[in-house]
Amino acid sequence: MEAKAVARFVRIAPRKVRIVTDLIRGKDVDEALAILRFTPKRGARLLEKVLRSAIANAQNNYDMDPGALYVKRVYVDEGPTLKRYRPRRMGMAYPILKRTSHISVVLAER
Repeated sequence: MEAKAVARFVRIAPRKVRIVTDLIRGKDVDEALAILRFTPKRGARLLEKVLRSAIANAQNNYDMDPGALYVKRVYVDEGPTLKRYRPRRMGMAYPILKRTSHISVVLAER
């Protein structure tokens, strides 16, 4: 049995969150939460929130034991990009791409 949680349209670039996802993939849930708590990246806070949601989903929806859970899959997909423009010299415009992410966490029992 698997439990899943997804955070969509999170306003952070996917490549910044993927650095943190590699730290917790395959780890036990308690160990993953400890790693995320002490990782000084903004993506760690967002990923911790999704992980806690997945734990709650496993516990409430599937009656799984939170102590026996591990991170089976965690991945970050790219969401829609917000396009903004900054004025530059001689009347030109320079694009600014504000990227978004879809963060997914899948938990399973050992």
